[in-house]
Amino acid sequence: MRRIFDYLPHPQRQVVVGGRVRVPFGRRMMVGVVVGESDHSDWPVEQLKAVDEVLDQQPIWPQSLLDLLKWAGRYYQHPIGEVLTHALPKKMRQGEQPNSADIEVWQLTDAGVAQDAQSTKRAPKQWQLLELLKAGAQERATLSAQGVTGATIQAVAKKQWIESAPLSALNESLSQPSNQPPATREQSIAITALCSRLQGFSVSLLEGITGSGKTRVYLDVMSQVIEQGKQVLVLVPEIGLTPQTLSRFRHHLGVRIGLVHSGLNDSERLAAWQAARTGELPVLLGTRSAIFTPMANLGLIVVDEEHDGSYKQQDGFRYQARDLAVMRARNEQVLLLLGSATPSFESLANVEAGRYQHLTLSERAAGGQLPKIAAIDMRQQVMTGPLSAPIVKAMEQHLQANNQVLVFLNRRGFAPVLLCHECGWFAECHRCNRPFTWHKGFRRLVCHHCQVERPVPHQCDSCGSTQLVPVGQGTEQLEEALQEQFPDYPVVRIDRDSTRRKDAFENLVADIQRGHYRILVGTQMLAKGHDFVDVTLVVIADVDGALFSSDFRAGERMCQLLTQVSGRAGRAGQQAQVLLQTHYPDHPWVQQLQTEGYQQVASALLAERKQAQLPPYAAIAIIRAEANDETKVAEFLAAAELVLNTAAQRHEVIVMPPGPCAMVRKAGRYRWQLVLIAPQKAPIQKLLTESLGEIESSKLAQVVRWHVDVDPHDTV
Repeated sequence: MRRIFDYLPHPQRQVVVGGRVRVPFGRRMMVGVVVGESDHSDWPVEQLKAVDEVLDQQPIWPQSLLDLLKWAGRYYQHPIGEVLTHALPKKMRQGEQPNSADIEVWQLTDAGVAQDAQSTKRAPKQWQLLELLKAGAQERATLSAQGVTGATIQAVAKKQWIESAPLSALNESLSQPSNQPPATREQSIAITALCSRLQGFSVSLLEGITGSGKTRVYLDVMSQVIEQGKQVLVLVPEIGLTPQTLSRFRHHLGVRIGLVHSGLNDSERLAAWQAARTGELPVLLGTRSAIFTPMANLGLIVVDEEHDGSYKQQDGFRYQARDLAVMRARNEQVLLLLGSATPSFESLANVEAGRYQHLTLSERAAGGQLPKIAAIDMRQQVMTGPLSAPIVKAMEQHLQANNQVLVFLNRRGFAPVLLCHECGWFAECHRCNRPFTWHKGFRRLVCHHCQVERPVPHQCDSCGSTQLVPVGQGTEQLEEALQEQFPDYPVVRIDRDSTRRKDAFENLVADIQRGHYRILVGTQMLAKGHDFVDVTLVVIADVDGALFSSDFRAGERMCQLLTQVSGRAGRAGQQAQVLLQTHYPDHPWVQQLQTEGYQQVASALLAERKQAQLPPYAAIAIIRAEANDETKVAEFLAAAELVLNTAAQRHEVIVMPPGPCAMVRKAGRYRWQLVLIAPQKAPIQKLLTESLGEIESSKLAQVVRWHVDVDPHDTV
């Protein structure tokens, strides 16, 4: 609801702005947040209800963070109530009181300290737990993020090697920070430059090739901030990156580190939120929602892999965490450090405009050069499986040298289409009008758009033939083919299906790093920041689908993804290769990736964007609508177009005619969109602020689902 509600103050207790209250709302009692106070109301005083209970004596957010939340609601054109709700842990939304004394930690007993690797020879997971706790007591959530299961904790506790204790009663002594190898010349320059900016607001973009040691720079700057008695907020794009990041941070900083991400239960999230708010946590590590966590004495914000699309929330409150990090750093007058090997075009444009400091790391910390990409022309190859003969030969050479090979395919499942060989029928999701993906391991057909499943048919639904054949390939099929082709080398598959169980991803990554698997098959989950030192060959099995996307950001995303995947090879300084299978070796993007680095490719694509007046040299917002009846969707957006056009010329905003989305039907609902384009962000904001009230008040707005997406990640 795009409004706030007026209440009379509590008759006996002081109500604070930014605090929670319990109020009557219709026939229910609900928890709300006080966003302001006034001497008058648009409603008669006798009609106003009074606050029933005051839940907080002090604001739950500092004023700077509350101002950020209000700004975010205005900028992303989202109801302030949902913005504030999104920023609170679930238990706080339910009216519970935060209590950091409730945090349970595990620590070694005297018996646990006396154990060695020999005593746990048959239980490596138990030894891993003991090793982790030697650095100091840790919460269950922290241990879980490092691959320790609840069963392992209970088994070791039963042996009385570890014990639990409340954090408030614990006199914790963490290990001293470990000694690191000397920083490289480029790292030293970057560290010095960043440490000189720790007083006051500024934004620095650290662009370092894969393996150049960006994390080392983070750690040295973080150490300086912690020594000053201040806190650090670190954002990572996905949960999968938190275990290795957490391990490195604990090992090198020697301080307690909290976690905030969707993999934690409600109590764990609330405990970390409160510990950061009260200043007990020197470092908070989390995914995009962690940007809203209050911190008592914030001194630095780090956004790792700042280009990653995971920082953009795709439903509900559609915010961009990287951009909110800029606003929060400005509000709290701290340094924001953005890091990436493939910076977003938005960040590069800000560097070009002089708004961001630009620091570069052009050499790998462990020595060696970035592997060169070589394209294999599929049109001239005889295929005996999913991979061409030159790639199979290269894999054999690298495997025989006792190295690992990473085979990348960004398509999970066994095959994207199940086709009837007799009549051409294919299994299709009737809610989305898209083919089902065959998941052989689950023995199911799954729609990757709406998650509907059905059994694999024994015969064609159209002609009754039993000649059903898979068309195309996914990671399951690739894994199966490689196991047959290389029976002497263990193969592992990393995708959303193989890592569904809790801790599965962390355990598989740990096994890869120990060298248990020699061939790694996976989707983009394997491309993001993982350090596999034995990988010397990266094979990109199929890139052709990304070459012809209708999204203007397709080139940027493809180059970022392929550069990131390629960067997994040769990280320990070995000679490495990257081989790319394509039917279009002469495509300009493929040619550029082989001969130029990311900076050169990005510069060329940015020049095209500037000429076409597309982001980051223009602003875009999209109004999307969906309903079971396509006519109602079209009518709603046509009416919205009329409202917007009334003021669009005054604000110098172009209102594109509404039309169907690239995927017209999803989960049984028809989807259309209306695009707004302007040279600057401010005109779009003014137009939307003026017009959304009228659009929302129409009858059709109550019939269709619709939302506004400012700075959208996808435009098709």
